[in-house]
Parts: sequence; C-alpha cells; structure tokens
Amino acid sequence: MQHALFSTLGRRLGFTLVLMLVLGNVCQAGPQPMIGNWSTLPDAGWSYSGAGRPDTSSFAPTEGVNLTGGRFLFRADFAITAPGRYVLDFQNTSIIGDFRHFILDENNHLVASAEGGIQSGIANPFFLRHGREVNLAVGHYHLISELTSPFYLAQPEPYLDTLAEYQQSIKSGNALVLVGLGVFLGLGIYYAALAIARRRMAEGMYALFILGNVLFNGSAHLVFTDLFSMHWIYLVSFPILFSNAAYVCFVMALLEIRKTTHPALHQTGVTALTLLGLFILVALIFPHESLEMARYGVGVFLLYGLTAGLVRANQGDISARLYLIAIGTFFVLGAIAITQMQLSGVFAIHIEHVGLFAVAIEVVLLALVLSYQFAQLHREKELIAERLEQSNRIVHTDVLTGLPNRFALDLELDRLPHNGSLSFLDLDNLKYYNDSFGHARGDELLRQLSAQLVTLLGIKGRIFRVGGDEFAITCPSGDVAWVDRVLAECVALLSAAGFEIVSVSVGHAHIHESPYKSDLKHIADVRMYENKQARKLRGI
Repeated sequence: MQHALFSTLGRRLGFTLVLMLVLGNVCQAGPQPMIGNWSTLPDAGWSYSGAGRPDTSSFAPTEGVNLTGGRFLFRADFAITAPGRYVLDFQNTSIIGDFRHFILDENNHLVASAEGGIQSGIANPFFLRHGREVNLAVGHYHLISELTSPFYLAQPEPYLDTLAEYQQSIKSGNALVLVGLGVFLGLGIYYAALAIARRRMAEGMYALFILGNVLFNGSAHLVFTDLFSMHWIYLVSFPILFSNAAYVCFVMALLEIRKTTHPALHQTGVTALTLLGLFILVALIFPHESLEMARYGVGVFLLYGLTAGLVRANQGDISARLYLIAIGTFFVLGAIAITQMQLSGVFAIHIEHVGLFAVAIEVVLLALVLSYQFAQLHREKELIAERLEQSNRIVHTDVLTGLPNRFALDLELDRLPHNGSLSFLDLDNLKYYNDSFGHARGDELLRQLSAQLVTLLGIKGRIFRVGGDEFAITCPSGDVAWVDRVLAECVALLSAAGFEIVSVSVGHAHIHESPYKSDLKHIADVRMYENKQARKLRGI
C-alpha cells in the first residue's frame, strides 16, 4: 500500500516537472524586454500628459520599482522593423495597481497611449492580462510608462510582442490559472466539507489555506478584475497573511504535533504563529508592507513545514514521509515565488504563475497524504469494529456450547414480535452423567443437546444457554406446539446417541403476557418447574 502511494506520488511529481519544462519552452519564444531607465516620481502633483518627452532631471533615478509601492516612471527607446499590430505588456508580474503607457515617435509626437491595472476600472482587452494593443509603423519610438501601486510582487518589465505571438504565448499561462483555481475550489470545498463532517482541524485549516490562495490568485491574475469587476488590490496580500497562519496550524494537526508529545516542534509552531501574527499587525498598520509581510510569512511556514516534516519522518511517521514529498516540491517552487527573482527570457509566465503552480502541486500531493490518513483511519475503525464484535461474541456466547448466553437472550427478547414466545427448558439427569461418568460426559451431553437443537430449530427459533442445565428457546412465530415437537425429536436423537435417560422439562410464555423481560422469564421459569414436577408425579 505504502509502495503504491510513493509510486503514485513520484509519477505525479514527474508529470508536474515535465509540465513546467513544457510551459517554459512555450514561453521562451517571445521578444526581449525593453531596456530603459527607471525614475521615482513624486507621491503627488506630477502626471505625464503625453506631450513631448518629459523632463525627468528632477526625478530620482532608481534600478527599478520599490516592492513596497510607490509611483515610478519608465523610459525606453525601441525600433520597429516591420509594421503591424503589437501588444505592450509587463514581464515578471501582473500585480500593478495602475499603469499608463505613452508611445512617442522620433519627432516626439504621441502615436499611442493606454492604461489599466488592478485598481483601474478600464477593461482588459486580453483575458487575464495587462496587454494593450498598438498599431506601429516602421520607425524609432520612445516608450514612457507611469506605474502607481501600493506594492509590487516583482520587478515589472515592459516588453513588446507581435499580436499573433502574444495571443499564442499567453494561452498556457491562462490555462494554468483557470485549472489551478478549479483545483483550489474543488479541493477547498472538499476539505471544508470534511472539516465540518469530521470536526478535524487539519482539513479545516487547509481549507482556509486554499481559500487564501483562491483570493490571492483570483486577484493577482486579474480573474476577479475581468470577471467580477473587483479592483481591490489588497486581496493580493491580506488573504495570504491569514492563510500562512492556517498552514502552520494545518501542519501541526496533520503531523499530530502536540505540546505533550512533541514539545520542541509544538513550541516552534507557536513561535511561527506568533511571528505571523506580528506580520499581520504590521500589515494592518502599514498596508503598503502587506505583500512583503505575506512574502516573509510564506518563508516562515515553508521552513516550519519542512522542518516538522523532516523531524516527524525521521521518527518513522508514514504520513510525514508522504508530506515531505509535497512540502519539498512546494519549498523549491515556493522559494522562486518569494525571492523576487526575475524570469529571464520568459515573458507570458509571471512569478504569480510559479506560485500558483507550486500551491496546485502541493494541494494535489497533500490530497494523497490525507487520503492515506483516511485509509489508515478506516482500517483502524475496521480493526476496532472487529475487536468489538469479537468482544461482544465473547460476552454474549457460552464457552462450552458456543450458544448465545443469558445476556444475548435479553437482547433477543427486545426484538421478538408481540406474538412471539419464550420457552425455558431444563435438562433432566445431567447430574447422573456427571456423577457416573465424569464431567466430560456431562459436557458432551450439553454440547450434543445444543448442536441438535440448533439444527432442528433452524431459522424458526433460537436456542440460548441460560446456565448449568437450563436453556431458553425463542420463537418469533410463537408456535409452542412446534417447539415441543422439536424437543421431543431432540431427546430421541440424544437417546440414540447413548444418552438413554435424558429428558427435558419445558415451560412456555408468550411475549404479549408481559411487557417486562424479567416478568416474562419468571413466567416461563415457573411453568417449566411446574412441568418438571408434573412429570415427576407421572414418573416420567
């Protein structure tokens, strides 16, 4: 079972790595980014109008945007060697609050302009993209891009692509977004339902983690913007802050890290949660730092998850070993997504796509880990049920004869219909065989009587050993005359088997005679002794 799971995990991981290579190859056929200069703009009071080249002598030059937000100006010269329809977009990231593009010809005349962004109300002409189409003739041009955002995930780099190549290159990334969000929604609802049904924190916390990633990716990849006209950019940062904390709680629950059993790991988890709480507090006070705090929080939960997985796996926990495969893959790809690295030579795939891909892989792999735990839990429940059934059999079964005992009789009386009957019988002359031939012979008599009655009663009645030489028979149909015939046939068979002086005294009671089990048994018992005395008087 474990080998099969590891094999399945290996195949899934191999498939995802191949997919990454395919996506990379698809996206490497695009153009090179524009080479230009960045400047920091004043917080307010200046905005480019599109008339001529702006005077940037008073602006502070910078290597790129500040990830904690601000207003920035990008200027670059480029040439067009073939006229046609082109698309201007950003490399590395799509998390940009507002942007404005201006393209000037070599005479500094404005030939094209466009604007957009997550916070902008202007619709995107390309689904899930900031791309803006421009018609350009052969010649030299000057690009001016003005960016304003409360934060950035990575360095946005403007680039130009032909319309046909751009439309082709964005397909894989858009498909990844839609498939990834579909996986998140499906498994998120599944984990939430499990958490409610099973009242387990592991599934509940992971459902919250997935919810945070749905909100992040839905906003970062412009899904909410394009489909629902939602332009609140802080959906990119704040949900991740809380989902980071949910993930730490999930790991502690999944790997059964408790204060009493794993004090060091538990304290480390509490420390991680405290640190994540501080990140949330900083983000609330300084919203422009929220994405940075979210980034640091991802690093915290990745380190904790990897550490906890290694420690618990080293202790022999199978779930932890399976979890290590998921967190190991997530750790590598997640590290790319949070280290601000630029995707050199890759244009239509952004850092956000890498992050989504990392979480999607981990979600799928962890589904297998949780499935393994569910299978283990199911096996444990089956074992408990089997042991409970065995215990019930021991408690409700007579050891010598294998018949159900007086406890089983009480349960059976509760199930008998109103017209059913209870018969008490006493095996006469058992003492004779015990005294004359030893208890082994008496035990053999009890076993043969039990076996014969089980066969003769079939499904119409049931025999119980109440104790010693006393037995009880229940008959759902209440046919006591048939019970008497069965007993007579049983005595004849025992006599033929060498127990010649065996006889049976019997007393019958019908269920409708009393609603109380104790009274019903008393009635049958009294009638059985009356029958016994009557038979003695007759010399039977």
